Amino acid sequence: MLFNSLTFLVFFVIVFVLHRLMPTWSLRKGILLVASYIFYAAWNPPYVGILLFSTALDWWLARLIWRSVDVVHRRRLLVISLVANLSLLAFFKYGGFLLGNFSTALDAFGIAYAPAIWNIILPVGISFYTFASLSYTIDVYRGEIAADVGFLDYALFVSFFPHLVAGPIVRASLLLPQLKQAREASSAQVGWGLAMVVMGLFSKAVLADFLFAPVADAVFSEPGKYNALDTWAAVLGFSGQIYYDFSGYSLCAIGLALCFGFSFPDNFKHPYAARGFSDFWRRWHITLSTWLRDYLYIPLGGGYHGPWQTYGNLFLTMLIGGLWHGASWMFVLWGALHGLFLSVERWFAKDRINLAASSSHRLGLTLFTCLLVTLAWIPFRAHDMHTVGAMFVGLFKTHASEHLDVVPVAISCVGMAVTVRWHFALRDSSLEEYFGTLGDFSRFAMLAVCMVALFLVSGGDERAFIYFQF
Repeated sequence: MLFNSLTFLVFFVIVFVLHRLMPTWSLRKGILLVASYIFYAAWNPPYVGILLFSTALDWWLARLIWRSVDVVHRRRLLVISLVANLSLLAFFKYGGFLLGNFSTALDAFGIAYAPAIWNIILPVGISFYTFASLSYTIDVYRGEIAADVGFLDYALFVSFFPHLVAGPIVRASLLLPQLKQAREASSAQVGWGLAMVVMGLFSKAVLADFLFAPVADAVFSEPGKYNALDTWAAVLGFSGQIYYDFSGYSLCAIGLALCFGFSFPDNFKHPYAARGFSDFWRRWHITLSTWLRDYLYIPLGGGYHGPWQTYGNLFLTMLIGGLWHGASWMFVLWGALHGLFLSVERWFAKDRINLAASSSHRLGLTLFTCLLVTLAWIPFRAHDMHTVGAMFVGLFKTHASEHLDVVPVAISCVGMAVTVRWHFALRDSSLEEYFGTLGDFSRFAMLAVCMVALFLVSGGDERAFIYFQF
């Protein structure tokens, strides 16, 4: 059930009306819980069992951890939670990848091995709800939150449909307290929530799918056949596509939650205006980067045990972050590139080289960061190293057998330039703050343009959000 579908619109209206009609807070939460499981079952009904098993196990283990005073026993219970959740994630998401690489390794030693075809379907959203659920057991183990929540509240925290399949990764410490107290969204909250949904759908359907995706799809599907201009347009196009696709989903998720009175954390903050790669990861997929920081990088030692261990921790964290995105060496390569970027940046910071001393330096650093981030999207989008190599060669190719039409190429390049300029102008503010500075007529006009554009591009293929596959 895609957010950008008529089916979801009907689903949301029914759930919203039923939720408002319920006389008690318990019944309202019950409506949301049932709706969330229906929403998930629409993808693949049998996989509801996996979601329910993971939810019940972590709720039960967290209560045991909370009640226990034996440090060793608490640690064992946490290990059970980690092993159970990560084993499920590894089996469904990485089983085929591991089997294929095992077969390749045997072939390298002259051992012929033909495994059965791996045709197990990946449960949608398993990476997101696994990380959300693990945040609960880890925080309870650390003593940061109490495991005094009822099972139904915990089940709603894990399965709440706005964030279930593609984030933001909402932590238990943020959402569970909101579930304890009765809440009803004000008319202002509902209005702003629906406005975010409209802008999110506009970002997805109009900007990501209609403007940026065609050029990226054409060139990445036949790498090496196009000249430098077309290849650059495709690389820039995918950079714009993935941003508007995922930030559009995040806007929808945050807006939908707000319509029910719940506050979700921001997931993007003008990332293409980042001044350096640490700054980029404070602005891109914020809920994932902070999760990796708090539950992986800092437990590994963070930056407190010497420069070389710090570089190793950064590199390992980004490798795992890359692999989190999918079972492919291309995602590992993408993570490795960002690990390298962060490590080199850390090395320069160690020597206190101020690369942003003036406005011109800040602009240069922003453009340099944006360029390397954009080039790193190539392995993220590519299916194999052949495509990566062909795309990089294509960036400098003067002659080609095929050419794209000039209009989509211009739209892709200009669109990305406008995006960077927009991010640079608003890097220290939020969309809500900007929207609040507009007059009533300007707000109405902006939303009207979004809705008209959505209507004009409707009727074609409904593309799933890119991060649904993760």
